[in-house]
Amino acid sequence: MPTPTIFGKTPFLRLLIPVIAGIVVAAYLPIGKRFSSLVALVGVLLMLLSFFLKGEWRYPLRWLFGVGASLFLFFIAILQFREHEKRAEPDFTRDETYYIGTLLDIPEMKPRSIACHVKIGYPVEKRVILYLQQSDRAQLLTPGDELVFRARLQPFRNFGNPDDFNYQRFMKIKGVAGSAYVPTNNWRKTGRQLHTLATLSQRCRAKVLTFYHSFQLDPDALAFISAITLGYKAYLSDDLQEAFRASGTAHVLAVSGLHVGIIYLVINFLFSFLGRRGRPFVARQLLVILTLWAYALIAGMSAPITRAAFMLTIYCVGRIGKRSGFTYNTLAAAAFIILLFKPFSLFNVSFLMSFMAVFAILYFQPKLRLLYTPRHRVAKYFWELSTVSLSAQIGVFPLVLYFFGSFPTYFFLANLLVVPLISLVIYATVPLVAVSLFSFLQSSLLSWLETLFRWVLKMLINTVLWVVQFTETLPFAQVTDQYLSLPRLLFLLLFLYLFARHLVSCHSRPLLVALTSLLLFFVMGSHERLTSEPARLVVFNTPSTSEIAIFAEKRRHYVEVPRNGLLPHPTEAILRLSDGEIERFHAAEPFPLHALILSEHRYFNVNRLLNLFQPEVIVLDSSIPRYAARRLQAECGKLGVAVHDVTADGAYSIFY
Repeated sequence: MPTPTIFGKTPFLRLLIPVIAGIVVAAYLPIGKRFSSLVALVGVLLMLLSFFLKGEWRYPLRWLFGVGASLFLFFIAILQFREHEKRAEPDFTRDETYYIGTLLDIPEMKPRSIACHVKIGYPVEKRVILYLQQSDRAQLLTPGDELVFRARLQPFRNFGNPDDFNYQRFMKIKGVAGSAYVPTNNWRKTGRQLHTLATLSQRCRAKVLTFYHSFQLDPDALAFISAITLGYKAYLSDDLQEAFRASGTAHVLAVSGLHVGIIYLVINFLFSFLGRRGRPFVARQLLVILTLWAYALIAGMSAPITRAAFMLTIYCVGRIGKRSGFTYNTLAAAAFIILLFKPFSLFNVSFLMSFMAVFAILYFQPKLRLLYTPRHRVAKYFWELSTVSLSAQIGVFPLVLYFFGSFPTYFFLANLLVVPLISLVIYATVPLVAVSLFSFLQSSLLSWLETLFRWVLKMLINTVLWVVQFTETLPFAQVTDQYLSLPRLLFLLLFLYLFARHLVSCHSRPLLVALTSLLLFFVMGSHERLTSEPARLVVFNTPSTSEIAIFAEKRRHYVEVPRNGLLPHPTEAILRLSDGEIERFHAAEPFPLHALILSEHRYFNVNRLLNLFQPEVIVLDSSIPRYAARRLQAECGKLGVAVHDVTADGAYSIFY
């Protein structure tokens, strides 16, 4: 009997590959409707042909149905991607327009406004972010409220700085088309509410957050418990988030497979009285699934929670069919269904890292577990925890370097301490919530239990925060500025997985390919360093601020820049002016300049400046007010002088 191939062991991989291929092709290649329709037609014809084959042709041509199904899925993936892309297109009018939309999420308090995710239903169907002027009315908004507002919606755009995060692409992946600031007088509630599963979920989440405030926790503890149980991170301070990032435990702040897995263990334990076999066991799994999705509903139905709940649902269904264990096929099935309905997820960092972490645990953890066999139960628990944490980090760290260019040095130590504590925090939250729900009985016993559980929860949270903050303060806590290119990422992943396979199988072929990949990884790194772009002087686009620095090796290097004077550059004459004092001088003939940078001062006179200087381009940095920048642009246009407005056109660079 032939040994089953990887496709035989993982049938959903056959379905996943054409879906991923379709999404990638739709994202990066200009595929027309005719071509994609032709692919779908060929796929359907091949599937139909496979049904009409008879006799001796059926087995040799059994691949026809699989190829046809793959082509059809390829077409469906392209179609879905185009549809989601169309929804995120910012095709708004340039003028202020009246819109009607529904609030989708809990309003988030900002320093000067209240951010609201709104789904517009008229005159276009788009998802946008409205920044409402702070008011009592805005603070009372709840998910599902219908609003009518007048605004000039604008598409998202990047600042154009060489080291900026691609915010425009990020919002497109989230399906959000644009944003606008709306003063208090420009919006009101219609009095209607949209009752959908998503808005119901967000209202439940808001009520639980209000319930958490009754625990009387300090701000950091409240923010932490809201993040790890509900995935709500609006309360987290920047310092706290940075501490978790530097310690390598940032993943615990987002509700993901780890948290939902702990919730699953609690739910599974609560229904353990139903036994492990027969109809009661089937009922137990169905109740676990229902309770798991009830938790997902209360926690806001965010994408990571939904992914984790969906994967655990597949796992429970597998247990009903006596297929115990979470397998590669389960993971492929979850990815297939998610990408088929939400194709933009393929470019979501959270999606990629969560699936890579689970895949790495499935791949590395059994191999690491064989290295040592503890005799005692406690030692076995910590060894299992260590191998799971290490496996996940091995799989994820190349992606972390690729996306963020940094990696926490003490991630293993921090996760070894924090992950068990996270479990205890969630376990301690359950009885506190249960006791608090019955506080209306005014029982002295319940009051004492509530005080006890609250003290335990505070102690556990403070311990977690202490571990994280202590790890952050250790020397060399984070490796930074080590970005990987896509080819180097692929070579590093190939080395890690094939080298691990060699250690288990002792076959020479995986080792040879792994070492070749490692060699190419270092060769390509050397080539990238030798051919990296030269340093450049950059006028950065920083709102309402004048920021000029040297950009080299993907970092900003600040040097002393005069407010009025020549900037450091070996070959080009670059002058910066920050006031109008020099306009009083006279010159026999204009001094030639490569660039004249105007900053801070709003009353520059272009005619007077051109009597003194002859610039190839006038650069207006982002500290120039908008009305002044428009005036200066108009004056330069009349005089035929090239102008670069940093706020509108992005950062201005001059290479050395």
